[in-house]
Amino acid sequence: MSTIRVLVPLAPGFEEIEAVTPIDILRRAGADVTIASFDGAPWVVGRTGIVIRADRTLDDVRAEAFNLVLIPGGPAVAALRKDARIHAILQSHHRQQAWIGAICAAPLVLKDAGVLPADYSAHDSCLGELPQAQIDTRVVVAGRTITSRGAGTSLDFAFALVAALFGEAKEDEVRRAILA
Repeated sequence: MSTIRVLVPLAPGFEEIEAVTPIDILRRAGADVTIASFDGAPWVVGRTGIVIRADRTLDDVRAEAFNLVLIPGGPAVAALRKDARIHAILQSHHRQQAWIGAICAAPLVLKDAGVLPADYSAHDSCLGELPQAQIDTRVVVAGRTITSRGAGTSLDFAFALVAALFGEAKEDEVRRAILA
């Protein structure tokens, strides 16, 4: 099997649990995860002050092929919503039928990029702009898009991503390894 490549763009104010949990679980499954700094800084500060070192900058990875683009939520979503680079990456992935993951408020970024499917989940705080969000469902898989409610559903979201990219056997293996 070829290497599964994942892109996680991080902007200042990202929700740490929604980024770190899927990154950790995907790496345990064998994915090559690239953390890309939105603003070019080597260190990205999350919503609660946790600092993550980026592997590369978003500008450095824009033209590369990834199997999944994963967008965490948090206050960083405001910047991502306005960024043409993120929109272009998401639109390209959508056209190529590659996987897209968005959690918490991040489905707003998908909406702005024009790639949000009809079925999706999101945080309750987004209902004003995403009134069709399935807020009673922890994770929604619709075509090649996986969405989830928020920080408390991060582990469920991460395992859904692993199942989509690697299959249920790998998901079960990682679950057993961490006693989930």
